[in-house]
Amino acid sequence: MNGGHWAYDLHIHSALSPCGDKDMTPNNIINMSLLKGLEIISVTDHNSAKNLPAIFEIAKNKEIIIVPGIEVNSKEEVHLLCYFPTLELALDFDRYLESFLPPTRNNKKIFGEQIILNSEDKAIGEVDYLLINALDLSIEEIFTLVRKRKGVVVPAHIDRDSYSIISNLGFIPSHLSVKTIELSSSVKGDVLKNWENNYPNFQIIQSSDAHSLENILERISFLPIEKPNIENVIKFFDST
Repeated sequence: MNGGHWAYDLHIHSALSPCGDKDMTPNNIINMSLLKGLEIISVTDHNSAKNLPAIFEIAKNKEIIIVPGIEVNSKEEVHLLCYFPTLELALDFDRYLESFLPPTRNNKKIFGEQIILNSEDKAIGEVDYLLINALDLSIEEIFTLVRKRKGVVVPAHIDRDSYSIISNLGFIPSHLSVKTIELSSSVKGDVLKNWENNYPNFQIIQSSDAHSLENILERISFLPIEKPNIENVIKFFDST
């Protein structure tokens, strides 16, 4: 590991997300992340944390930090990356979210499978309801619920034309006290500078939103924290 600046990818989908490839299994994700030289990752499936126990079990014997996360789709169709200080709090949030998802059954032929895996990459279950739907929870309610669990919310891929807080609201509400925002990893050069100039009061992170193994980031994004652990990542996201 590397003193002071730690390579990360904090927006990765497993095979639990219907849009995720079948080979996005817990072992494959962690091993590919290690091959690419990453030191901190987060698997942030759509509206669910059900593959995080396997991810954490595998990571116990690996030189990599896992930040518990979920990518939540709000009532306003805004994607929000929710990060938590412990696996238990992420799973608690997962259980809470289940009652706010529309009871729409997943059509595997259209959306893909939603597979729950164990630490040996064996399927141990499947989520029947469609995970990519919008929750019956507002952005404000999601912020409150995450903070209640000592977590932090990072608006996802705000540069995109859909499912972003900028595309759908047109602004970042000041009362939400957002400290960190995510841009797609493809935003570079002058375009990145424009975003930095337009949002000078926010920290910017860039992750892959990987749905396939090859799209997990190389060592191109770094967190300037003293020691790579979950606590320091959460503190960084919530500071300016």
